[in-house]
Amino acid sequence: MKAFVFHGPGQSAWEEVPDPAVKEPTDAVVRVDAVTICGTDLHILKGDVPEVRPGTILGHEAVGEIVEVGGDVRTVRPGDRVLISCISSCGRCSYCRERMYGQCRGGGGWILGHLIDGTQAEYVRVPFADLSVHALPGTVDSKDTVLLADIFPTAYEVGVLNGRVRPGDTVAVVGAGPIGLAAISTARLFAPERIIAVDLAPARLEAAKAFGADAVADAREAPEQLIADLTDGLGADVVMEAVGVPETFELCTRMVRPGGHVANIGVHGKPATLHLEDLWIKNVTITTGLVDTHSTPTLLRMAAAGRLPTAQLVTHTFPLEQMAEAYDVFARAADTGALKVVLGGEQHEVAVRGT
Repeated sequence: MKAFVFHGPGQSAWEEVPDPAVKEPTDAVVRVDAVTICGTDLHILKGDVPEVRPGTILGHEAVGEIVEVGGDVRTVRPGDRVLISCISSCGRCSYCRERMYGQCRGGGGWILGHLIDGTQAEYVRVPFADLSVHALPGTVDSKDTVLLADIFPTAYEVGVLNGRVRPGDTVAVVGAGPIGLAAISTARLFAPERIIAVDLAPARLEAAKAFGADAVADAREAPEQLIADLTDGLGADVVMEAVGVPETFELCTRMVRPGGHVANIGVHGKPATLHLEDLWIKNVTITTGLVDTHSTPTLLRMAAAGRLPTAQLVTHTFPLEQMAEAYDVFARAADTGALKVVLGGEQHEVAVRGT
């Protein structure tokens, strides 16, 4: 088959690789129908995630069809259409028992496209299939549903739930890329008084309005002053960092009110300064997190009912073999206007191996 392979910082290629096979009785092999590119993949290509070894197939989000399962798999079978979660869960360790699947110590967690071969391929092996894929109804579109593998659960869990958004809150979202837009749309479920989006790109600020932001601010024009003006000088109740650079994290800590919450969602590749000389007295809570995907079943039901704006996030589609072009378009979002790119490929016959 063909897959998108990481060969080191700045080096990658769509190339031939061996077909995946069931290795453990809890595995499934899935034919990829739709896959997307995450901002984390861009961080990997920059060298910000050194755990990813050269030779690894990237990608941790996909929708596809089960073609083979191990002998211990009980909840899915060949022919089932499934969402592949970005997080794999062993289901047995202490973290999984607490629904903290992202911290799984039994061989799961964020492994696809990170510690093992991922989903940006014609086929992918998925460990712990019973707990790591979700059967899909025929009514949901693959192109839209793939966004529930990571983007929406991450924004909802690491941003909205960790940030403890409540009715009547002032919420600021720094970064109006895909994660930030998903955070805006899911924060609205909790009826905040206002949501303010901050970004550098005018097109993304316009997108933020379409996704429900009540006000927008250019990051270069002292957005903390806008927050102060809107809150009688107090600051935002909840500020979400959805970029992953030191400057935006530090901006978030200047925008939050005393007693407020900074929820970091962004993937950081460099140290950020924590200004405790200002924050120690303000009763501020700062949270970080890797998504656990415990909310995926709920989000799937909401998407099937038309309650999530998944389709609005997809701005570009490509055949699977145009992976390099899709990466280029996604990486140059300020120029291309890309929010999410989705790729789908032609079927490739894989030899079914014994389990």
